[in-house]
Amino acid sequence: MPNSMIERTEYLEELKRWKDKDLIKVITGIGRCGKSTLFDQYISYLQESGTPKEQIIKINLEDPDYSFETYKELYDYINQKVTTDYDYYVFLDEVQNILEFQKAVDGLYIKKNIDVYITGSNAYLLSGELATLLSGRYIEIKMLPLSFKEYRKAFDDKNDYQLFLNYMKNGGMPRNIDIIKTNPNDLEFFQL
Repeated sequence: MPNSMIERTEYLEELKRWKDKDLIKVITGIGRCGKSTLFDQYISYLQESGTPKEQIIKINLEDPDYSFETYKELYDYINQKVTTDYDYYVFLDEVQNILEFQKAVDGLYIKKNIDVYITGSNAYLLSGELATLLSGRYIEIKMLPLSFKEYRKAFDDKNDYQLFLNYMKNGGMPRNIDIIKTNPNDLEFFQL
C-alpha cells in the first residue's frame, strides 16, 4: 500500500531547531502516529542540506534485519560506522526494543561528533531509569496523530465538511489515509 508522506511541519521545525545541540532528541508518541516517517522527513532535510548519507545512521529496531541482543552490540555496530571526525546523525527507531538501550544512547551522546535521535512509546522511553540516566541531557518532542489541518493536506478534494466527518469518525492516524486513498469505495468503515 502507498505511504502518505504528509509533512509534519511543526515537528520537523522542532527537530531543525534542536539540530546539533548537545541534547538527545527523544520523539515520543503512540504507536503508528508517524514517528518513523518524521525521521525519514528529517533525514531528507539533512541530505538536502548537504549531509552525506554516510554520516546518517538510521536503525529501526522493529526491523528483523537488526538483531542486536544487547545494548553493547548496538553501540559497537554504530561505533564501527563512525569512521571520521565529521558530524554523524544517529537515528534509533523504537529503541526500547533493546534491553538497557539507555546505556548505548548515553554512550553515543557523550561522543562530540554524534547527534542522537530516538523514538519510542511514551510508556517505555522516559520512565524510570532512562529519565534518571539521561536527566538534563534530552529534549522530548511529544508527537500526536495528524491534526485536521495535516489530514486535509492528503486529499485533493477539499470538501472540508466530508473530510472533517471522516477525520472525526476515523481519527488522524496516518495509516487511515492510505486505506481511504487505496479503497475509497470498498471500506464501509470509512463511509459516512
